[in-house]
Amino acid sequence: MSNNGRDEPAGVGGWLLLLSRLLIVWQPLNLAVAGMGALGAIGVRGPAVAAVLVVRMIVTGVGIAAGLALSNRRAGAVALAKVALMASAATDLFVYTTPYFPNNRMPGDTIYYIAASLAYHTAWLTYLFRSKRVRTTY
Repeated sequence: MSNNGRDEPAGVGGWLLLLSRLLIVWQPLNLAVAGMGALGAIGVRGPAVAAVLVVRMIVTGVGIAAGLALSNRRAGAVALAKVALMASAATDLFVYTTPYFPNNRMPGDTIYYIAASLAYHTAWLTYLFRSKRVRTTY
């Protein structure tokens, strides 16, 4: 809590801390697991898999940068986090709706993956746009 007499949250904590940790830890782990399966498919599916994997690595790098910026309370951290979340959502949608990246989803389950990804990214973007903690911290 801040010392200015109001009950406004300040500092990196709560949901903001969780978001920064998800960007720093979860996103790279997710890429590592997906990348391990994709590396074996490069010989079968061709360079498209490698291209998608490179794009996913770039998006993950932006996410890590955003998470570190949020944790260290850097200027522009919120804008970078928004860009990282939008890029991650776009990459997820591309991966889920095209045949370029290998997957183990059951037929008909893709819509659930898309819905879950959109819900996750929309929730975090809504938080970044509306949170008092975000406004008072940055």
